[in-house]
Amino acid sequence: MSDSSIKGVQLLTISADQSGQRIDNFLLAQLKGVPRSRVYRLLRKGEVRVNKGRIRPQYRLLEDDVVRIPPVRLAEREEPPAPGRSLRDLLEANILYEEKGFMVLNKPSGVAVHGGSGIKLGVIEALRVMRPKELRLELVHRLDRDTSGCLLIARNRAPLRALQEQMRERSMVKRYMALVSGSWAKGVSEINAPLRKFTLQSGERIVRADKDGKRALTRFRIVRQFSEATLIEAELETGRTHQIRVHCQLAGHPLAGDSKYGDDDFNKAMKASGLNRLFLHAGELQFCSPASGKKISVSAPLPDDLQLLLNRL
Repeated sequence: MSDSSIKGVQLLTISADQSGQRIDNFLLAQLKGVPRSRVYRLLRKGEVRVNKGRIRPQYRLLEDDVVRIPPVRLAEREEPPAPGRSLRDLLEANILYEEKGFMVLNKPSGVAVHGGSGIKLGVIEALRVMRPKELRLELVHRLDRDTSGCLLIARNRAPLRALQEQMRERSMVKRYMALVSGSWAKGVSEINAPLRKFTLQSGERIVRADKDGKRALTRFRIVRQFSEATLIEAELETGRTHQIRVHCQLAGHPLAGDSKYGDDDFNKAMKASGLNRLFLHAGELQFCSPASGKKISVSAPLPDDLQLLLNRL
């Protein structure tokens, strides 16, 4: 891998397909290999111009906007490895629903949604290799690596914008199944606590409830009560990083198998019963098809290993 290369001044005219996205996200996609901090510094210093004027990172691009990107040193990155036959077969077998503009995948636990932070290959990179004619496959949202279940993927820019708009308007329904420690109180049907990301001295990133954080609301429903645990359904009103995990911890009922926010004794007991992962599964997505407006409801069955644990409990 070469150290780096320098790309000269670019003048890019925004197409109809590219309009609607924020300038910071557009730059991050155009300047692959450039650190996020460098991209935001370019914006802050006014080195990136739109129609010859300075803009904020939140600016949403319009069709025919002309974006000037200054010369930037790009780190040349290795191409992600090609997915092996087992991963290809696993992903193909777990496509739950697809139509022209999008697909819904039942993401297996342990598979990252994208590469980065030491992970060379994720779901989106693998799908791009598997479907080389589809040039604009993009994640509509994300799931943690250990979380399984419904993952929505757009096949081009227009449905990506439309689906993410549904998320912003909170018209998209996202329901998860989770196993938590103890007996969930029947009176606790929602937790509304803002969340904020922190980086510890060790470099570990963590999310905590914080009055200065971003709004976060989760609704809960008890599905089944066990002697030492409760199976709950969690519906996200907002979609913050680790939202369900942190809100459950805040309620005093951390998730089974959660090494970051969980309870060590409870995790050991669940491991002894056969749990080897985080018990969090994106079980259902409801949204409207960008093409037809038809209501789409997709469910992902609980994986065999999680169902087996419930049977043992």
